[in-house]
Amino acid sequence: RKEYVDLYVNYVFNKSVQKPFEDFMQGFLRGCPARNWKIFLPEELQVLLQGHTTFDWHLLEKNVIYGHYKKSDQTIRNFWTVFHELPEEKKKMFLAFLSGSDRITGCGLECFTFWIVDPRVENPDESSPCSSTCVRILFLPR
Repeated sequence: RKEYVDLYVNYVFNKSVQKPFEDFMQGFLRGCPARNWKIFLPEELQVLLQGHTTFDWHLLEKNVIYGHYKKSDQTIRNFWTVFHELPEEKKKMFLAFLSGSDRITGCGLECFTFWIVDPRVENPDESSPCSSTCVRILFLPR
């Protein structure tokens, strides 16, 4: 039985995917030669390709640029008060709403900036926050 299980596991995890994996690897190495990737540890490569998954949310707050707002405006203070009270999962959902991804690129939060802009709508009570993910702008009505 042990030999059967070992052979079956080897087939499922190794032999059955060997050809598709070799094809993938050949195409990947054509675009990204192995010598370029050998300088990274596996953890560093994962962050580079997938992005960071843990964040210092206060650093995110420091990197914001305000348009038609000041950091001291009541709307901005209320926004950050509510934001910092959110659970981690909701903060990541906000990040996805803002940027299109719940992860930060390999550079980290130090390089991640976004705008909070007053859309200057006629009746702010009838407007909802919206974002432009391409340029990371949060349109936050007063």
